[in-house]
Amino acid sequence: MTVKDLGNIPFRLSVLGAVFPNNRALAAKAKRLEDASEIIRLKRGMYVTSPSISGVRLNEFLIANHLHGPSYVSMQSALRYYGLIPETVTETISLTPGLAKVFTNDVGLFRYVHCPDAYFSVGIRSVAEGNAVFMMASPEKALCDLMIFTPHLNLRYNAEIRTYLEEDLRIELDDLREFNMDILKECAELGKKRTMVKQLIRIIEDERNI
Repeated sequence: MTVKDLGNIPFRLSVLGAVFPNNRALAAKAKRLEDASEIIRLKRGMYVTSPSISGVRLNEFLIANHLHGPSYVSMQSALRYYGLIPETVTETISLTPGLAKVFTNDVGLFRYVHCPDAYFSVGIRSVAEGNAVFMMASPEKALCDLMIFTPHLNLRYNAEIRTYLEEDLRIELDDLREFNMDILKECAELGKKRTMVKQLIRIIEDERNI
């Protein structure tokens, strides 16, 4: 096994022990590999092979899952991935039942938002993209996560939520017609800001009747 064989999957320092079994100073070896641009340090004790060595593109969502877990990619990052919002997202945002954290490394900025354990498991899916498989919110969960966990956002009326969706997020309401209502209802039941999520459900139901 070589560092190249590790591909684009983040790995702990201990994994280098399998690559260099006769090297007892793994931290020093990792530093030399990092200085030679063969590996990238993601956080203390976690690395990923440089694309120039592995020949495989790095995937920020896969890295996000490994960097702090359990977690899944959500909010603007997932909404942009699904094509529901037009703006480029400059950070990878995830939800976790663990502590809220922020990591900055040579790959990018990774932000983690805390959520309750019971809410965490609702509406998440495994997504395969190229050489990566990662956990991500469904479109329904990503939108609920954004509305529920955006500080000071507490919209109660139909017109307010429509303005938020269409003008602030620039979401096309037609794109919400295919949303899984069961996921939305479970988010309303287990998450905070129930009135706002229930109003969102009513708006989507109204759109379906047009």
